[in-house]
Amino acid sequence: MDKLVNIVRPYAWGSVTAIPELMGQEPTGEPQAELWMGAHPGSPSLAVRDGGTHSLAELIAAAPERELGTAAVAKFGPELPFLLKVLAAGQPLSIQAHPDLAQARTGYADEEARGIPLDAPHRNYKDANHKPELICALTEFDGLCGFRPATEAADLLESLNVPELADLIDLLRTKPEAEALSEALATVLSMTGPTATETVARVAAAVERAAATEAGTGSGTETEVTDGQFAGYAFAAREFPGDTGLLAALLLNYVRLQPGEALYLGAGVPHAYLRGLGVEILANSDNVLRGGFTPKHIDVPELLRVVVFAGGRPEVLRPTVGADGEQLYPVPIDEFRLSRYQPTSAAPAALGGTAPQILLCTEGSAVLNGADGSSLTLAPGESAFLPADGTVTTVAGAPSATVFRATVTL
Repeated sequence: MDKLVNIVRPYAWGSVTAIPELMGQEPTGEPQAELWMGAHPGSPSLAVRDGGTHSLAELIAAAPERELGTAAVAKFGPELPFLLKVLAAGQPLSIQAHPDLAQARTGYADEEARGIPLDAPHRNYKDANHKPELICALTEFDGLCGFRPATEAADLLESLNVPELADLIDLLRTKPEAEALSEALATVLSMTGPTATETVARVAAAVERAAATEAGTGSGTETEVTDGQFAGYAFAAREFPGDTGLLAALLLNYVRLQPGEALYLGAGVPHAYLRGLGVEILANSDNVLRGGFTPKHIDVPELLRVVVFAGGRPEVLRPTVGADGEQLYPVPIDEFRLSRYQPTSAAPAALGGTAPQILLCTEGSAVLNGADGSSLTLAPGESAFLPADGTVTTVAGAPSATVFRATVTL
């Protein structure tokens, strides 16, 4: 078992305090958005092994079958197929969607053939992989996920009483759902000039009024996300004034997760995280098509090509508890498997297996015990890599802990 030294990504939308508070550290004053755990080439973890620190990506590349196991290499190739993160959103992330595997392979090959550099700001596909993901809340966590049914989106827009939205409302009510949602998203993301500026300003003001009514305050001066969907939209509007992404956001479902609840986001599902601290796990990819709330490149035609235009309500996942105390968040893919344990010193949890694992402590103190009598203690925010040799037998609390386990399904 190797304790990991992990990199914090300081994206502008990150919280200044959430990750430092988790790890018991003083804030630096700068945003700390994501703590990466894994072997992604962008920020591979360092593994503490044999008295030194080594890139986890290099350790895996040097001996993939020893580190990942024969079965995992046969199924996923000689790379760790998932990336684990602690995600701390202090501001809204971009509205985005991710391609499926076929779209990613085609898009990556096309951009490679056209000679677009991987670090070019207008590049869409950084790799040839898909990027399904799961976010599990550690605190209350606000986000947008998937399209509302078209008629519900129309009702929401109509409630704002903004005349400039009349055509959009009519479109959502009169056309078949997939066509209505597709045309609505294309319309709002293609708006430019004075018309866009005026419409977004009026919608932002209307959302503020609705948020104030929702909160029972009678004014639109709140600076925090409070209970109710309009507060979430108002928060995003303040952070990105004039952004047409606000109109796109109103087509999506607002979701508030409680600690321990999760969302699975498959290919083509439009989404945006607004605020909160969570554990995120995703396939080892960086392919993102954006649609608002961002200064980064937005490729509207490509986004429209990958988005799945289906209305509905997002499924909030709650863990299923196994006989061994494992609390599993079920997902329909094999590249990652996320579960949670709450072991105590009196009731440790078994961790055997022939697949690679990353363990992350988020609460209390966790003690990993090896078959050879060795042990490793993790504090909140600390993590460890377990090679696929099954030599770590249990994780216990000291006296109690919350531990997330990231692995694969073989």
